[in-house]
Parts: sequence; structure tokens; C-alpha cells
Amino acid sequence: MLDPLKTSSYDYTLPKELIATHPAVPADSARLLVYNRNTDTITHTTFKNLMDFIPDDASIFLNDTKVIKARIYGQKESGGKVELLLNKPLFMDRYLVMIRGKVQVGTKLSFEKDLNAEVLELNDDGSRVVSFSKNGKKIDFLELVETLNDIGHLPLPPYMNREDEKQDEKDYQTLFAKNYGAVAAPTASLHFTDELLQKIHEKFDVNFLTLHVGAGTFKPVDSEDILNHPMHSEYFEIGREAKASIDSAKKRLAVGTTVTRTLEYYARTNKIQGECDLFLNPANKPIVVDYLLTNFHLPKSTLIMLIASFLGLEKTLEVYNEAIKEKYRFFSYGDGMLII
Repeated sequence: MLDPLKTSSYDYTLPKELIATHPAVPADSARLLVYNRNTDTITHTTFKNLMDFIPDDASIFLNDTKVIKARIYGQKESGGKVELLLNKPLFMDRYLVMIRGKVQVGTKLSFEKDLNAEVLELNDDGSRVVSFSKNGKKIDFLELVETLNDIGHLPLPPYMNREDEKQDEKDYQTLFAKNYGAVAAPTASLHFTDELLQKIHEKFDVNFLTLHVGAGTFKPVDSEDILNHPMHSEYFEIGREAKASIDSAKKRLAVGTTVTRTLEYYARTNKIQGECDLFLNPANKPIVVDYLLTNFHLPKSTLIMLIASFLGLEKTLEVYNEAIKEKYRFFSYGDGMLII
């Protein structure tokens, strides 16, 4: 018996060949599954035809975060190799990171371009807190991003099972990426072309907000009771124009789960800036997002649980099984789904 509050209920079997390791070219040639809740029907199309399916009364919201080359390789003073993945800045020039390689509080790490890090804290969840310096002087976030973009690698999700390539610098960044801070792309937006974006701007009220996607987006749900999952938090910011559109819109189309969580967090807290730790699931359904454009997500993840907050568990699994049967491509570089 499926239970929407049990993690095991969100499992499904995905053939490995359906995990996309590279994007569709051109971007809007990716396939699009449209699910209409009013008629309980599925339409198979492509992103090029997206305009035919967006309801006329929709205001559209996009995430303008920009992905940092957040994965860097270096060594400890002992000579041992380490891999560091920046997650996000904390307060007072401290940063939350993941480190592959054994470290202790006080361990000093060195990287290219005279970048150094010192381990300040070891967290129970496996994350680490570090400070960064260059040539012996502490550096601010913008200088750190500049250095990482010089020496680092795009942190492609582990399920792609490959190293980043030069082409990923274009493919794994949205056309409207603006504010550096993400370690994963808001992937529903990777399907847009300049032409498609122009058409959308001409017909719809289009707004941008920022949520810096963190490494926590890939964190598996370990507890069997989904409500016991410690939800990760990510920095967000909603500008004045976007806020006005959220408040006045007849209907809201969120492009991606990150936008959905941001809009829903604002609706519940009235905050336009801060840390969003909202966990949407069948026990915590959306209250302001009417339509959702998204990709297909990992089994037993908070993201497929978010889809179930719109569709319910059984319908979510039914739609996903239809996508598998039709050989849609899954995950970050994969095809997408529009819920209307």
C-alpha cells in the first residue's frame, strides 16, 4: 500500500540509458510531457511548442541564479589529495563545503592560484565549514567566485557519471543567469532558446527572482517518514517588481522547483530575502503556484515529493511511469514536464 508520507513510496525503476548525460540540441528540441489536471490527460510534445500549452492567464517566474565552478582539487599540507565542493557562504567569511578526503579542524588545504582553505568545523551531516584566503589574506565572496571560475570545475550532478567539459560552461547555465551563487543549475530553464524566451516575453508577464541552488538539492531522503527529513536551506531574494507580480498575478507559473519553493516560502512568511527551507510534499501543498514547468527527478528525492504536492503520489508515479515507457530522458539534462 502506497503511503504519501513514506519515502519508500517514491521509488521507481529507471533504466540507466534514460539518464541524460548531455542536453538536447537545440535546447528546445527536448521533449515535453504536458499533464492537464482538469482533464486528467497527458500530451507528448516538445519544448518548441511550449507556448501552445501555457495558460493565457499565467504570470511566469524564472530563477536567474548563476552556477559557480564550485568543485576544486588541491592537497593537504601532508601532500594528500582533496576535492572540495563549495556549497554556500555563511557569515563572517565562513563557507559551507563538502570535502572528499580526510580532514580535521585546523587542516590547511592549498589549491591553484595561491588559494588556501582552513577547516574550522566538522558537521555531523558530513559538511565542513572553512575559511578561504589568498596569499595569506582573507578574501570576500566575489573574489572567491572569480578564483573558483578560474581554477574550478562545474559541479555536474553525480548521476551524469562524467567530468565536466568545455561545452558544459554554456549548456549548464541558463540564458538569463545573472547572480553567482548556485552549485547546481535550475534545470527546467535550460530548455529555453533566445527565440522561445522572446516569444514568452512578448505574450506573458515574465519575472525573475533568485534562489541559489545548493548541494542539498541532491541530498537523499534517509528517513522513512518524509516529515522527519531535515530540509536543506538555500539563499533567496525576490525583487520589488517580482514581488508586485506575485501579489497581483491571476495565476502563477513557476519554472522549476527552486522557483516553486521560493514563491511558496514567500507566500507563507512574507519574506523577500533570506534562507528558504520549505519542504513541499503531499502534507504541505502549494498555495500560490498554479502551474509548474520542471524536469523529471530522482527517486525518493524531495523534488519528486514536491511534484506529488501538486499531483498526489499515485498520479505522480503514473505520470513518471508513462514518461519511462515513452523513453523520456531524465534528470538535469533531460526532458521536462508541464503541469497545468
